[in-house]
Amino acid sequence: MTQRGQVDTGGSDSGNSRIDTGAEPDAAPPAVPPEPGLTSAEVAEAVARGEVNDVPVRSSRSLAEIARANVFTRFNAIIGVLWVIMLFVAPIQDSLFGFVIVANTGIGIFQEWRAKRTLDGLAVIGEAKPTVRRDGRPGEISTSEIVLGDLIEIGPGDKIVVDGEVREADGLEVDESLLTGEADPVVKRPGDEVMSGSFVTAGGGAFRATKVGREAYAAQLAEEASRFTLVHSELRSGISTILKYVTWMMVPTAIGLVISQLVVRDNDFKNAVARTVGGIVPMVPEGLVLLTSVAFAIGVIRLGRKQCLVQELPAIEGLARVDTVCLDKTGTLTEGGMDIQAIRPLGGADEAYVRRVLGALGASDPRPNASLQAVIDACPAPEGWRTTGTLPFSSARKYSGASFDEGDATHRTWLLGAPDVLLPPGAEALAETDALNERGLRVLLLSRAAGGLDGADPGAGAEPTALVVLEQRLRPDAADTLRYFEDQHVAAKVISGDNAVSVGAVAGKLGLPGAERTYDARKLPKEPEALAETLDENTVFGRVTPQQKRDMVGALQAHGHTVAMTGDGVNDVLALKDADIGVSMGSGSEATRAVAQIVLLNNSFATLPSVVAEGRRVIGNITRVATLFLVKTVYSVLLAILVVLSQTEYPFLPRHLTLLSTLTIGVPAFFLALAPNKERAQPHFVKRVMRYAIPGGVIAALATFTTYMTARAYYTGPDALPAETSAATLTLFLVSLWVLAIIARPYTWWRIGLVATMAGAFLVVLAVPWLQEFFALRLVGSVMPWAAVGIAVIAAALIEVVWRIVDRRLPV
Repeated sequence: MTQRGQVDTGGSDSGNSRIDTGAEPDAAPPAVPPEPGLTSAEVAEAVARGEVNDVPVRSSRSLAEIARANVFTRFNAIIGVLWVIMLFVAPIQDSLFGFVIVANTGIGIFQEWRAKRTLDGLAVIGEAKPTVRRDGRPGEISTSEIVLGDLIEIGPGDKIVVDGEVREADGLEVDESLLTGEADPVVKRPGDEVMSGSFVTAGGGAFRATKVGREAYAAQLAEEASRFTLVHSELRSGISTILKYVTWMMVPTAIGLVISQLVVRDNDFKNAVARTVGGIVPMVPEGLVLLTSVAFAIGVIRLGRKQCLVQELPAIEGLARVDTVCLDKTGTLTEGGMDIQAIRPLGGADEAYVRRVLGALGASDPRPNASLQAVIDACPAPEGWRTTGTLPFSSARKYSGASFDEGDATHRTWLLGAPDVLLPPGAEALAETDALNERGLRVLLLSRAAGGLDGADPGAGAEPTALVVLEQRLRPDAADTLRYFEDQHVAAKVISGDNAVSVGAVAGKLGLPGAERTYDARKLPKEPEALAETLDENTVFGRVTPQQKRDMVGALQAHGHTVAMTGDGVNDVLALKDADIGVSMGSGSEATRAVAQIVLLNNSFATLPSVVAEGRRVIGNITRVATLFLVKTVYSVLLAILVVLSQTEYPFLPRHLTLLSTLTIGVPAFFLALAPNKERAQPHFVKRVMRYAIPGGVIAALATFTTYMTARAYYTGPDALPAETSAATLTLFLVSLWVLAIIARPYTWWRIGLVATMAGAFLVVLAVPWLQEFFALRLVGSVMPWAAVGIAVIAAALIEVVWRIVDRRLPV
């Protein structure tokens, strides 16, 4: 590949790596033009033969799959059968529950479809576009447009999108850990194989596609990385567990209720069927699954509006549980660009000559990083210098280098990198470097190598020539974001490959608590337990290698932390992959975007609090509303058992429980599920929900059954049953309303208004004659209705006391 400026690449199609051997300039291999790639005609022929990378890349389920998943569920089948039965044997008002299910299913389909459209649009924005050389010219194309035989150019951070054979290599190193588990990068030379799913860590080159489409080794990686997934999460698995328990309770109870109402009691057949259905329907927490899906889908839509691509839905949940976030300084706390503040020659070196050397080093790298780009901007490439060998920058090595033929001058090799890596301990220049680092400046050392670039340690014995002082551009939103994490009790750890003191100074400028507690990663202990303790005690870590980043994430996880990792460089990939939640910048390398669960397409670190807040809203609110739904399930099952044991008519018709469910669960749950919630998500979802639902449901059932049996003893005559039902309905509504009032805490004006509105709606039903008739509610006399209220008050007080005891004695 051609280089910028007047510096020759020295590349050849024989594939020898351009590592300097120390030979004289006239022994350098002659420059050979790079391969032109396929012609347009050859591409057309390959397309006609079907030799295209046609793996379908889609970011979500199709509309048909969404509809199928929402319609064909176990509980929809149960409710559907009962609905059809009720349409034949009872008035339409006893079939209202079926219409509610239809509406709920429609809402679920619509919201997930909206989320699908959002994800599809964002996935296109965030799609990696490899550079393919055709007709001798490089150009970006979609991954799906690659054909067999295409010549694909690659550089640091690029993902290998199809299998291929290396044709050009310039210090090319490829990380295959995502495929093989091998952490060390593999040096690739012309003729070597590269596999899709791996990524470039250093150097550059080009490879020819030998397998495309479904034949590629990791053809599904790109598809799976951006799909609207419903993979494992504690919330979803917890709800599945709850539904399994509900099914086990519901089936035998429902069978007993059917026998009791149809056989044991000499009851009117249609009325018996209606009351049987009225007992079974409320056992099903059908709205819980719907609200969970809707909450996640709306979360995706909200984040999508902020240019945040959620590649896996449970990532929203995961980030809500995070208690430690590991930040890479470059690209996260600082912007990508840098500026040279000063060039300080050492040992009497000539500054003009130093600038020419720096210009030559910049021109020798076809894919400069941010530091080298600052050098290029300040130091133009000199005329007459020819590159005879290069050593690409590596995060593990901490420096790069190149050898030059300076016309008639002696052949020389130069290195540019970290002073504390290239200089021996105690070197005079280190003191000046430390002083600059303490001011938050980044310092590179230009040194003349003692030998060539092909040794095990090219930096050994290097002669220091100049310090290059760089000023980093702080992100304007970083300070506010760090302050947010502090307020939310999320520990921030800055993990960087730069000097620890310099990184600490930058973090200090941004107000990061504990920024003064810096640690040089070269001194980190190897043992996981000791490493975790060191991480807990310190905040800023410098000179961290990519493998150390991965080890640090693992140590924090082993210490019980839920870890999020942010980054944009290829050196962050291993840590991003292993973290509980990986967050990549949209401008980051293809590799980081591929392994991250969340991609910030606007490259704004300030978006991260929105993701955390959205996760906490979803998890906290679903935990709240799940309690509402499961209290209903518990009291429905227990009421059915009590009815079977007492051999009485079931107290409610479906219309009564439809009214109660709508006013105390359905409508309020929808608002509560979408309300703001900043509480950090807690583990043990099932235990947290059931410890409230079981006592709440038991007390509600006992209070309702007590009112019902008291009313049966109080009222007499053939028309007593409607009055008995009405009294029991009043008690159950008041107890359920108090459960709602507890769940709605802490109170705000709209939460109080929500509870008051539901109470008012029930009063309207009791006061309006045609609504009384429609819902078969008629309070007879004054003694029994007030007795129902009294029993409800006692039950509500008991629930309040029991739940407070649970809060104090059973922390989760």
